[in-house]
Amino acid sequence: MSVLTSEAGSTAVLALVLAFMLDSLLGEPPLKAHPVAWFGQLIVLFDREWRWPLLSGVLIAGCLPLMAAVLTGLIVTTAFTVHPIAGAITAGVVLFVVTSRRMLLDTASEVVVLTETDLATARGRLRALAGREASSLSSGEVRSAAVESAAENLSDGLVAPLFAFALLVPVSLSLGTAGAAWVKAVNTLDSMLGYEHKRVGTASARLDDAVMWFPARVSALLIALAAGSLTALSVQTAWLDSVPSPNAGWPMGTLAVATDCQLTKPGVYTLNPEKSLPTVATAERGVHLISLASVLAFVFVCAALVLLFVLLQGVGQWI
Repeated sequence: MSVLTSEAGSTAVLALVLAFMLDSLLGEPPLKAHPVAWFGQLIVLFDREWRWPLLSGVLIAGCLPLMAAVLTGLIVTTAFTVHPIAGAITAGVVLFVVTSRRMLLDTASEVVVLTETDLATARGRLRALAGREASSLSSGEVRSAAVESAAENLSDGLVAPLFAFALLVPVSLSLGTAGAAWVKAVNTLDSMLGYEHKRVGTASARLDDAVMWFPARVSALLIALAAGSLTALSVQTAWLDSVPSPNAGWPMGTLAVATDCQLTKPGVYTLNPEKSLPTVATAERGVHLISLASVLAFVFVCAALVLLFVLLQGVGQWI
């Protein structure tokens, strides 16, 4: 798994292609067999009152993601020892498990369509995407929430673990997949513990903010590229201060400009406030742009790794 071998490059790309194919065909593993769900059940054990909540939170944020990363790395290393292709397949399955794309996009599309035919059901289905109270949301606000959640998930659920994989896989396939698993674990901790009323989750929330800083901005760029409008990146900065998260506003704001609609969380923030809430057609276009951006993420990571390994091979032969 040396950084200078073509075999390392081919196994990394094979893992990415396999992850994309599995996601496209299956969407998500069954809940009972989903390692991320198992990790969530582990987190529940730590979601309680602690005598020293801040210190406990630091230990939880430091230890649980590291445990997930080490276990993942060991599994991939063992498979790679058997055969490089076995390692690539195992890494591909790991990437499939720690990334989220098709299922959330399908759910967002379903919610958007339901807003026109069955608003009550659309509000209920929205809970699979967003944690906000939906009982009083209008149809336009439900569509907005669905599109916002899909945009934020592009960053948290796809670009972030892919970026970690791409950053570390030149060292080894095991380290790349371990990095992707670590990022997913950090984000899962934040989603379960990172609330203001849970002091034990403060460290998890701050760690997630730091980890997602770069992926959020890359995701905004991918959405702008998918829409063919790089100016959306600069226009959306006018509303970022209203979004509590230092990261989520980037992909959401860029999408608001790209679709020329207002995206809002009532009482919290409004992006592109001079425009109207998304219609069904506008929201569907937003989901389509996010889908295209997610494909671009896979394509760019594969292309970057191929180029990197070709260059490294050339340098290795020259030396």
